[in-house]
Amino acid sequence: MKRVVPSEIQRFCKDCLEVVGASPPHAASLAAVLAQADQMGYFSHGLNRLAIYVQDVQLKLADGAAVPSIIKETTATAWVDGKNALGPVVGNFCMDVAIKKAKECGIGWIVAKGSNQYGIGSWYSTQALKHNMLGMVFSNASPLVPPTRSEKNAMGTNPLSVAAPAMDGDSFVLDMATSTTAVGVIEVKKTTQKKIPMAWAQIPDEKPKDTIAKLAWDIKDQMPLGGEEINSGYKGYGLALMVETFCGILAGGDFGPNIREWTDAKRPANLAQCFVVINPTHFAPGFEQRMSEMNRILRNLEPLHPDKPVLVPGDPERKYMEKVNKEGGVLYTEDQLTVAAQLAAKLKVAPLKVL
Repeated sequence: MKRVVPSEIQRFCKDCLEVVGASPPHAASLAAVLAQADQMGYFSHGLNRLAIYVQDVQLKLADGAAVPSIIKETTATAWVDGKNALGPVVGNFCMDVAIKKAKECGIGWIVAKGSNQYGIGSWYSTQALKHNMLGMVFSNASPLVPPTRSEKNAMGTNPLSVAAPAMDGDSFVLDMATSTTAVGVIEVKKTTQKKIPMAWAQIPDEKPKDTIAKLAWDIKDQMPLGGEEINSGYKGYGLALMVETFCGILAGGDFGPNIREWTDAKRPANLAQCFVVINPTHFAPGFEQRMSEMNRILRNLEPLHPDKPVLVPGDPERKYMEKVNKEGGVLYTEDQLTVAAQLAAKLKVAPLKVL
């Protein structure tokens, strides 16, 4: 295993995207999100995803130079056409609009169609924290998850993220898929040739359960959050449908099973996303103080296991970033570095410089 400094991760991602046709600023926007993901320990959404974005730009499935535009707006809302731009370009555009509206009237609710994968949701929700406001983001995704009781996939992993400010730079940051795990996590398992838990995938009755771990990364039927119906998987399904309601249905993009398949390289994704910013000063005073008190109470609860303290969502990522900064770079496995080296050779760009 070897380390790579974050600035070098960004450089490599940006070079790969530019060489296939993305404009320099748009390539930089996406590279920043990918590098941040790995810095936070989200290897499912960082360098591991680069080849997918490169392919989308290379095959013209995503427009590496397109600029989103507002179709319709009110004081507090906007409907955006992403113009098939890179996901982070659409996401950053929408969050800028949402923040401006929330400053003016207390809330900004933006929906966008014609978008693409935008990386980690917390990249966008936490933008609101810089303005002492709450951020929420939602995105639909390719159909990889069967609704409870369904044999066929009809929902995406449909992630959501919520960020709320507390005192002295502290915060609550939730970033999660509405399936048992993000598809990128399975991709990483495949790259590193590791098995996945059986509970992550829906298994037909005729398939031997004891062989599923060997086949897992080839299975596209991911379970909704909670798993089987007896374990409340219908709640994960319900959350996924909630996200879809805010995204594809409200924004007029593709939705549910109408979204292209995960491996489809023949048509644009036309993903839909939702971005919400709430200004707490328009409500009860003292929001940040109460958020800090809530965080303090939770972190000081007696842990079930002494070596596993109670955390607030966002704590693991903060701790991982502190570790990366202390050690001087992101630690990658040889398998991950080999895949990156192969991509560099294919695109004829300078390979990652490792420490």
